[in-house]
Amino acid sequence: MSPRWEPNPDIRTGRHVAYDLHAHLVFVTKYRRGVLDDQMLRRCEEIMREVCASFETELREFNGEADHVHLLVHYPPKVALSKLINSLKGVSSRFLRAEYTGRINRIGMGTLFPPRLKTPAGGGNCT
Repeated sequence: MSPRWEPNPDIRTGRHVAYDLHAHLVFVTKYRRGVLDDQMLRRCEEIMREVCASFETELREFNGEADHVHLLVHYPPKVALSKLINSLKGVSSRFLRAEYTGRINRIGMGTLFPPRLKTPAGGGNCT
């Protein structure tokens, strides 16, 4: 068999589709405050892996620093990326604020990750 017909494990297939969709997401803490420490980053990764599993997606890579996290998500076309992002931000923020109340409240943040900006009706840049 020729090499072009060998199955590629990275390309997922469905009944009528073949896809390899990835999204590089960067979540920044509100006001770019240095809130996250190593323990919080480990817990954040666990939470985000659980959320991705519930959406039938795969969190391929995760890392972060005190004021932001990077995610590389492999997702199927049936998943609306906006819903996945909202769930990742909301669930992780809610759990981390509940588990690390003293650290986050001391800094004075109500939410960990701010809501995403909405584009104006006529399009253009967000301010």
